[in-house]
Amino acid sequence: MIAGNWKMYKTSGEGAILVQDLEQRVSPYWDHVDIVVCPPFTALKAASTVIELDRLQIGLAAQNVHWESEGAFTGEVAPRMLAELRCDYCIVGHSERREMFGETNETVNKKVHALFSAGITPIMCCGESLGTRDAGETDAYVREQVRAGLEGLTAEQAGEVVIAYEPIWAIGTGRTPTPEAANDVCRSIRATVGALFGQPSAIRVRVLYGGSAKPENIGLFMPEPDIDGALIGGASLDADSFAAMVKVAADYAE
Repeated sequence: MIAGNWKMYKTSGEGAILVQDLEQRVSPYWDHVDIVVCPPFTALKAASTVIELDRLQIGLAAQNVHWESEGAFTGEVAPRMLAELRCDYCIVGHSERREMFGETNETVNKKVHALFSAGITPIMCCGESLGTRDAGETDAYVREQVRAGLEGLTAEQAGEVVIAYEPIWAIGTGRTPTPEAANDVCRSIRATVGALFGQPSAIRVRVLYGGSAKPENIGLFMPEPDIDGALIGGASLDADSFAAMVKVAADYAE
């Protein structure tokens, strides 16, 4: 899976154009890679319309959600609203949400459950700060994020979740862990799922790498055995750049 998190970029019109630009560039790889775009809320409808009308094999994801189905939560969006827009996925627990907006392991878990109730697959993010990394506590920290985020799921649901490992210290900084180090954390994430829900769930769960992933380095991460794709930030805002990363993933998927 290659998923593009557009963050707070692209208007509705700009988003529609980007999806159209992607169509001709990524269509050769549809059989090998699950391709997902994650526009801001205001661009979801436009992206959904292009995907539906042009019958594109591109998944649609929101960037956040509230866990309640409705209510007096000004500025929030409910899972059923995303389902109506034909969202296949939704990002939860991104480090920017955790650090800037008070997202916790507990609220992430509530959102994961709410998304499954609405028929939407969560893309659950986890990752450590530079201080945690330097203290040698990455493994324990990320394992706890995974355990808390998946608490209460069935084994079937746990196998369907997409987990994105995004080291906070690498996001938008141009710094990245070595492919081996990233794979070690992804392997630990998979082992945590296995310990909690059984080996079949651990095999099925998809673990993505994120954190300054770009065309220049994506080929280093895709060969790693426990990395099943990438959650891309800034590099997903350009059709050529994103398509180049999809192609690399497809080459290793064949």
